[in-house]
Amino acid sequence: MRRSPRLWTTCSKRWAAFARFLDDGRICLSNNAAERALRGIALGRKAWLFAGSDRGGDRAALMYTLIQTARLNEVDPQAWLGDVLARINDQKARDLHQLLPWNWAPNPVALAA
Repeated sequence: MRRSPRLWTTCSKRWAAFARFLDDGRICLSNNAAERALRGIALGRKAWLFAGSDRGGDRAALMYTLIQTARLNEVDPQAWLGDVLARINDQKARDLHQLLPWNWAPNPVALAA
C-alpha cells in the first residue's frame, strides 16, 4: 500500500505531540477521565430538555457552571454555595472577589456552628 505524501506530511507534523506522553508521565494515553467527566453532561442533557422554559434552562446551565467551577478549584460545591449565599448579602461589592471558588475560605463562625 502506497502512502500519500500529503498524509505522511500531516502525520510527521503531529508525531511530536502524539509521542509527548512518553516523555511526560503526567499525560495519560487514554481519554477515559475526560469521557467520565462528560458523562454527567450527556445524561443530564435529556433532563434539561424539560427545564420548563428557556429561562429555566439558563438557570440550570448557570448552576451547573458554578458547581463545576467549584469542583475544578477543589472546593466542595455544596459547602461553598451555602456559605456564599449566607454571606453575599453582607459582603461589600469591592470584596465580592473573595467569594469566588479560587479565593474562598470557609467562614470560621459557620464552621464552629
